[in-house]
Amino acid sequence: MNISEYFGVKYPIFQGGMAWVAEAGLAAAVSNGGGIGFIAAGSANADWLRGQIKSARELTDKKFGVNVMMMSPETADVMQLICDEKIPIITTGAGNPGKYMDELKKAGTKVVPVVSNVALAIRLVRSGASALIAEGQEGGGHIGELTTMALVPQIVDAVDIPVIAAGGIADGRGVAAAFMLGASGVQLGTRFLSATECRISREYKDKILKAKDSDTVVTGRNTGHPVRVLKNKLTKEALNMEKEDVSLEEYEEFLSGTLRKAVVDGDVDYGSMMSGQIASMVKKEQPAAEIITEIFAEAKEVLKARGESFLW
Repeated sequence: MNISEYFGVKYPIFQGGMAWVAEAGLAAAVSNGGGIGFIAAGSANADWLRGQIKSARELTDKKFGVNVMMMSPETADVMQLICDEKIPIITTGAGNPGKYMDELKKAGTKVVPVVSNVALAIRLVRSGASALIAEGQEGGGHIGELTTMALVPQIVDAVDIPVIAAGGIADGRGVAAAFMLGASGVQLGTRFLSATECRISREYKDKILKAKDSDTVVTGRNTGHPVRVLKNKLTKEALNMEKEDVSLEEYEEFLSGTLRKAVVDGDVDYGSMMSGQIASMVKKEQPAAEIITEIFAEAKEVLKARGESFLW
């Protein structure tokens, strides 16, 4: 399926809903560049999100969406705001949006959950999802166990709605590979951390730009909530705590607020710098629109060279 036509955009690309990172400025820049940008609601309340939506609408007349973390205590109010504001598309994670589906559809909102396995994908299709984001463990932030290469074709084979590939995609070669696996579009997160419109701390951004291929690590595996981040003093201590089998409460307290430390305060020692494994492929800071056109120009050439069609 042509995702560009399905969602009414130029390029079949979503910007990842990164908490504390994906604010109105970045979302609008991605949408202006021909993709779909997303404001990450995270654990924020509806008043904060209302302000972000207003700001995004002042920055773009293009379509943008909201990412909703279902575990947030603010979810009910956030979903009501999304319906009231008639946001055209949302992505969701950390839970099933099923109970909100009827109201969202009445408001004209397409719901695109992130999935990490086939069983969850099938369950969300039955709940009424419009499309799915199949995210492999190469991605940054909260991850599942399957790789993008293994996950995407299995999700594609299991469902009859569009599948968007995420995790480990940084350039046109990755986009072309995603289409060869059967995906109808892609979602990128880490690559957009280098966008000039991305307002993360200078220190965090520089760590991404200087990262090597082995600079990410996964913490929290024994808690059931693994997270991929850049290595630093925080991750070293977190992994030691996991080996010592400290209580879940003590572990979570240690990590509480560390994402904000990285994004806002620029603490690259004890801040959680979420990043995918492709960080070392991010070489320069550039506008979001330039990132998108560069990626899809490369993908077009890769696909043409192999006699394949493309959707943009």
